[in-house]
Amino acid sequence: QAQLVESGGGSVQAGDSLRLSCVASGRTFSTFDYDMDMGWYRQAPGKEREFVARIDWSGVNTSYAEAVKGRFTITRPNTKLTTYLRMNSLKPEDTAMYYCNVQIRGVDYWGQGTQVTVSS
Repeated sequence: QAQLVESGGGSVQAGDSLRLSCVASGRTFSTFDYDMDMGWYRQAPGKEREFVARIDWSGVNTSYAEAVKGRFTITRPNTKLTTYLRMNSLKPEDTAMYYCNVQIRGVDYWGQGTQVTVSS
């Protein structure tokens, strides 16, 4: 079984911060799987799901969408089965459902999502 559980979403004011968490569990996921990338996507109402950030197994290599560079930080502790997304200086346009994603050798796994709402 493969399960991704997100948490940490909420309703905040513009300029506030939030930290999202995602925990991967189940036999599909292994601490020692070097091909296991973790990341975050988001989907606002009426829009396509879009990439936000990604981190590789080492935790060293990261990538970000242009819209969040300099404001969001993705990290991955040594346990390798958890990832965090620190979101600073939140804007109303960051409002969306945020989904955790794990990609292993081209196969995608998704969480159920956690809602982030930013009011001006």
